[in-house]
Amino acid sequence: MNKGLAYPLLAIALLLVAAVVIGALSREPQLVIPPVNQAPLADENKAVIAAVAINEPIQPIPVITVDTDKAALGERLFHDPRLSHDNSISCYSCHDLGRGGTDHRQHSIGVGGAMGSVNTLTVFNAALNFRNFWNGRADDLKEQLDQVIASTTELASSWPEVIAKLKQDPDYVLQFTAAFEKSNNKNRCSGKSCADLVNRETVTAAIVEFERSLITPNSRFDRYLLGDESAITAEEKAGYALFKSYGCVACHQGRNVGGNMFQIFGVMDDYFANRGHITDADYGRFNVTGREEDRFHFRVPSLRNVALTAPYFHDGTAESLDQAVMVMARYQLGVTMPAEDVGLIVKFLGTLTGEYKGQPL
Repeated sequence: MNKGLAYPLLAIALLLVAAVVIGALSREPQLVIPPVNQAPLADENKAVIAAVAINEPIQPIPVITVDTDKAALGERLFHDPRLSHDNSISCYSCHDLGRGGTDHRQHSIGVGGAMGSVNTLTVFNAALNFRNFWNGRADDLKEQLDQVIASTTELASSWPEVIAKLKQDPDYVLQFTAAFEKSNNKNRCSGKSCADLVNRETVTAAIVEFERSLITPNSRFDRYLLGDESAITAEEKAGYALFKSYGCVACHQGRNVGGNMFQIFGVMDDYFANRGHITDADYGRFNVTGREEDRFHFRVPSLRNVALTAPYFHDGTAESLDQAVMVMARYQLGVTMPAEDVGLIVKFLGTLTGEYKGQPL
């Protein structure tokens, strides 16, 4: 197809998707069923119904019930540099929970100073994404952890190496025993056999359980969705109206305001030709499937807490939200957005910052 014709048709298709999303939500409540690899979500249906009642394409973020013992163990592991080959970095090194769940680098730095090929996504609300990594190569958080452990630009280790280190720590053995060996509130192992509870499956389960706890509910926008009209300002409401009318909701909708579909980067114009210096990482989903139609496609990122996670895009080239919105307007929507509209949308995006452990991020 002629590229000049293809771009307008894709834009029309995106707007139609947005209309279908909003229209479907306005007709009847749609109860969200959590993916099969996740535990049931507490109060999920109540929150979804409340959002649907005001006919919005974005739903309040749900609360996820987790096993507190496993999550506490997972939190310790998340911060432990022994998961890396040379004990130099941990998961927290790239996913700083005090900085929006990212490291604010264009590309993260792994073991031995190895440079990653893409910008690090936030770990907050990762449990709500339908795939993991920019190219969606991991179906769930378990697969993601496997790849991070082995990646030469990340932890550069292996499961046998990690487990051997952790088994040498008697405090870990006790904590794994408390979290995973329960029978009538009595531990069934003793002595050296308890160390066998420190294994690939239990380490994975603990870290995944902690990551499932990294949900950031109660943003000002969620409170607005649930009926508190005073939770956001008139300007922020105007920004949300523009966010919808421009068609941003075609890709950024649902409880995670994204994270639930793949999309080409450059619907209306050739982003990569204009940016230049194309790398293998720019091929996105193509690197996973090998299908030409997946070239330059990426998993749409969540916009939850987006005001805290600069720089933006898989290549980390947008240093500010204003810049990111302008780039999206040009390449995804085919418009030159007025500065006033950009500013209002950025104000709306700021309302998506939530809370972690009951405190604002």
